[in-house]
Amino acid sequence: MLPKVCINPRKLPRQERSRITVEAILIATAQILVEEGYAKATTNRIAERAGVSIGSLYQYFPNKQALLAALRDQHHNEMIQAIASIAQEVSDAPMDTAISELVKASLHAHAINPKLHKVLTEQVPQFEESFNVGKHITSITYAFLEKRSDQLRPKNLALTAFILERLVETLTHTAVIDQPEYLTDGQLEKEITDLVLRYLL
Repeated sequence: MLPKVCINPRKLPRQERSRITVEAILIATAQILVEEGYAKATTNRIAERAGVSIGSLYQYFPNKQALLAALRDQHHNEMIQAIASIAQEVSDAPMDTAISELVKASLHAHAINPKLHKVLTEQVPQFEESFNVGKHITSITYAFLEKRSDQLRPKNLALTAFILERLVETLTHTAVIDQPEYLTDGQLEKEITDLVLRYLL
């Protein structure tokens, strides 16, 4: 059963100084998670690392869970933006080119701070209201497929988008976290691209 806790920020930073404070808190959180792990990422340690008072931290985040949710959302948004921007760029490109670029974008997205990605995935609890990065990427994939539906072998685009998101996510996540040597020569990117094209066409 997922814990019932408030993971919403207490308030959002509106002034430049407030935004700098929140960014310092998030950076400190990421550093401690990567260096020392989830258990030692207490709000006191985070505030100390960020150079702010514990009171200042609690002005924005009511608890550790809300802080970690904000960090996870920031990380996931970076990943989504990386993929969404490429999907926009290749919207009218030939299918093989488009798929190759999207697979490459997924690999690069997972390589954004891979140590933090590993901790957020493996150590930090998943909360009931957490941002679902998979659903967002599935939506991007669906929109991409919908424009090319007449070229595709599968006809259930919702199912196809789900399968592709899970397939590419699982392979890229595992490679970036556990098998980084597969990323050095571009061979994994090529194999995933071939796999996706064979499925779609």
